[in-house]
Amino acid sequence: MTVLLREAIGDRLRHARTLQQRTLREVSRSARVSLGYLSEVERGRKEASSELLAAICDALELPLSELLHNVASDIGALTAVEDAVRSRPEPVDADSAPGGAAPRAAVDGGRLVPSVVGENLADLRIQPALSHRMQASINQARAGAVVAA
Repeated sequence: MTVLLREAIGDRLRHARTLQQRTLREVSRSARVSLGYLSEVERGRKEASSELLAAICDALELPLSELLHNVASDIGALTAVEDAVRSRPEPVDADSAPGGAAPRAAVDGGRLVPSVVGENLADLRIQPALSHRMQASINQARAGAVVAA
């Protein structure tokens, strides 16, 4: 699953707004952006210009550099997971395995998921790429992966 940049940016903007418990109307007024357009940006339907992103970030009191850093981390973590999943060996059929039984994988049915993608994974739309909802803090370790069964 490829995540578009506009979707990841929208997820992060919505996450920041909801953490502040602010409405679309409040942020759109502060940023001087139409409510409908801000909604489209948050849903990843519109690609915001750099000027518009700067205005939204100012309204949210969120440094643009922090937004872009978090988006890059999210996309990087998902890309690493996709690469790990693609590179894992194919399972062996029971018929072709010696003795007629397929070798048991280290974790049956599990798949790699990033240990940290964002501050609260349950709030991010890119979360369906993960095998289940997780709660993680950005202050925890940033590297590595966990196995979810």
